[in-house]
Amino acid sequence: MNIDPSTTKYMIQARMEAEGIVEKPDVVGAVFGQTEGLLGEELDLRDLQKGGRIGRIEVDVQSKKGRSEGLILIPSSLDQVETSILAAALETIDRVGPCKATIKVEKVEDVRVTKRNKIIERARALLSAMVEDSKRASRCPRLSRSGPSGYPQDPTSRTATRSSSSKAGRTS
Repeated sequence: MNIDPSTTKYMIQARMEAEGIVEKPDVVGAVFGQTEGLLGEELDLRDLQKGGRIGRIEVDVQSKKGRSEGLILIPSSLDQVETSILAAALETIDRVGPCKATIKVEKVEDVRVTKRNKIIERARALLSAMVEDSKRASRCPRLSRSGPSGYPQDPTSRTATRSSSSKAGRTS
């Protein structure tokens, strides 16, 4: 299923069961056909889809032993009330193709909450990595002692041999 989440606020997820073998076009046709005129012009599915207020209706149907069942996903950028009304209207569908069917809305998910949770988790991971890098960078390397006086010296310093040899050559 290919859902474009860019403008989706809510995702209607419904389960469909039919007493016969039906295919995706049968389910989509039933959704459009049996909700047409039911909710008034403001919530006409064809107009909402043309205007980009609802996305492409995705259907995944499997048939076994003369029965079909599947999942229906409808992305919506309508408000909560309109999306809930649309979801409730799906449950009035009683036929898909030539077969008796039932559709039950499982959930209406607020996609923005899911996105927000993913953002928070990713931000935590990025922050954790930054803190670890900062800790690693701020650790002092072990200092070594150089020369007869035993002055502390960074082990990566190139002046280690020069400073100890210049001191040895001086006389006081």
